[in-house]
Amino acid sequence: MTKKLLMGNEAFAHAALEAGVRVVAGYPGTPSSELIETVAGCVQAGSAKDVHVEWSTNEKAALELLAGASYSGARTLFTCKQVGLNVASDPLMSLNYVGVEGGCVVYVADDPGPISSQTEQDTRRFAAFAKIPVFDPADVEQGVAMMPAAFALSERYRTPVIMRPTTRVCHSSAFVDVADETKAASAKGFQKDDSRWVIFPARAYRGHNEINDRLAKVAKEFSGLLVDEAPSGQSSENLARFNPVENRGENPKLGIVCGGVSTAYAREALAALARAGELPAYRFMQVGTPFPFPEDLANEFVCGLEKIIVFEELDHVLEDELVRLAGLRAARGASAPRVLGRASGDCRAAGENTVEDIAARLAQFFDVKYVKPAVDSAESIGADLPVRPPVLCAGCPHRGAFYACKRALKKMHARATFSGDIGCYTLGNAKPLDAVDTCLCMGAGITMAQGLGVVSPGVKQLAFVGDSTFFASGITGVANAVYNQHDITVCVLDNSTTAMTGGQPHPGTGATLMGPKSKPLSIERVLRALDVECIQFANPHDLEQSMAAVEKAVSFVGPSAVIFRAPCVNLVKPEAPVSIDAETCTGCKKCIMSIGCPAVGFNGQTATIDATLCTGCGLCTQVCPFNSIAKNVGEGAR
Repeated sequence: MTKKLLMGNEAFAHAALEAGVRVVAGYPGTPSSELIETVAGCVQAGSAKDVHVEWSTNEKAALELLAGASYSGARTLFTCKQVGLNVASDPLMSLNYVGVEGGCVVYVADDPGPISSQTEQDTRRFAAFAKIPVFDPADVEQGVAMMPAAFALSERYRTPVIMRPTTRVCHSSAFVDVADETKAASAKGFQKDDSRWVIFPARAYRGHNEINDRLAKVAKEFSGLLVDEAPSGQSSENLARFNPVENRGENPKLGIVCGGVSTAYAREALAALARAGELPAYRFMQVGTPFPFPEDLANEFVCGLEKIIVFEELDHVLEDELVRLAGLRAARGASAPRVLGRASGDCRAAGENTVEDIAARLAQFFDVKYVKPAVDSAESIGADLPVRPPVLCAGCPHRGAFYACKRALKKMHARATFSGDIGCYTLGNAKPLDAVDTCLCMGAGITMAQGLGVVSPGVKQLAFVGDSTFFASGITGVANAVYNQHDITVCVLDNSTTAMTGGQPHPGTGATLMGPKSKPLSIERVLRALDVECIQFANPHDLEQSMAAVEKAVSFVGPSAVIFRAPCVNLVKPEAPVSIDAETCTGCKKCIMSIGCPAVGFNGQTATIDATLCTGCGLCTQVCPFNSIAKNVGEGAR
């Protein structure tokens, strides 16, 4: 064993390998991506034996692959972010009815804030909907301990199990003991059994009863009331250790309940309040297994309490369970505490919790004084810090694609709607490009454009999709457009990587995590196979070429496509930065106001180039009406 400082996702990857995971698959999505990359690194280094790992085409494909491996007795691990679970929900809902053989852990990283997501979707709600047990770690160390317990629970009850860390747990770091070498647990292979693996209605009915039965038993395990024998014949373990309860002071009347990383925030807030003065007696509980709710343990916790405050992120899941429990207690004449939290308006309703916010709410809850600690901030030091909105990178090929589309439509005197998608190119929405009118979910731009066109046939419909997203969820939309003959233009922004989540490979690159490179799938051949008749190509850094391609595609009646092809700036060595002739520059700012490249600035009189940012793509040289910007080919390339 070697002690290492690891990010949460990295630590959880090692924990899964040490638990004997054999097949790992998922789709990139911040904040979950590093887990699979860590497993792949161990496989490539030879320290993880007999493990298969892959980035699948999308989340649905990944979970279905893992279902087959799990049916064969292998321990499997699925990874995605919270919205990725929506894509995998079809197999997940049925998988729970059918059950698994090898342990199947569904690792879903939630994103309070949200920091890098479309929604603040709470996977605990999804778990209750799917009737799947959940582990919700408060920190990296607890998550590492939960991983083998999740695999074991999955095999005891033959159910998939969700592990739901949030961004701060995924991306915080801790020292963890890591095995120098791991080996996947053996798998007995698939055993044919039509009564078990084929989900006919009768099997589903039986499966639903099995689900209800095992959830009741799992809830007992989460409360520390061990079941003598699980359905698989394996003995139970004390999972109540993930729901610790502690008393501070004698005869407490106040209770604090926390979920996930809010546990750490609350403990820190309590320590700060205790340093400032004496606190009244209280009882503290972390719920690390929120579904099925450990009702027996919670029932003991609430005894004698008059008020409880609940700190959790995203939805008021724990609060709802405690309110329900209080109602049941009141109905049978037992003491019932008042429950405060997000639903009652006593805690933050959206976004992340913080130590300072929890400390202020606890001070009110305890009726004690709280003085917010002084921090070095823009306000405290009297500085007016500039706002830094997210922008496309300097030299990003997407900038040229968006600008060319706008210019071409203007030249054609055509009205148009630009339907966007999930990825770096969502930033095309920002001014001055202002080139993304809609963004819903992965692949939706292509099909939304069709709906927009049905209602407004006189408006040209352009749909933007990245190369990775095209394979993940765009192909179905193209098929629908051809089948129903929708007059749309699909603009595929092919930058040869999954850039938004860190540069992962995809089917169009041919690179795989297991080493050998497969033949890259051709976007053009896929489009032709789907009978898209008009396909144009352009280098988005070439403005005239790009505009011409867009004009041809948009003028075609029926489904058409433009493939904008240029690598992400993170994949290629930058060229020499461009230069500006200060004598001919008029200071018109068209280079700034048209494309919004962060490498182009203004000194009050003329445009300027930040040589540390400029990649030499040359788009600005084509935008300048006075030819004041020039490429410096071969000079100072970095």
